[in-house]
Amino acid sequence: MSDNHGQENNNKYGIDPDKFRTMIAERAYYKAEQRGFATGHEMGDWLEAEQEVNKQYFYWFQEG
Repeated sequence: MSDNHGQENNNKYGIDPDKFRTMIAERAYYKAEQRGFATGHEMGDWLEAEQEVNKQYFYWFQEG
């Protein structure tokens, strides 16, 4: 739904792009569910979910 920037960042960690998209889609779905599936927020839900997944992977793969 967004450009491939987030996916390219995650590929350096060896993350499967399909798994990455699935994780984003699931988070976006739950965000929509919390709003009662009100229309007009789909892109925002997706972008928020993408940022959350990116942040999650950043912390998982951060070198300590």
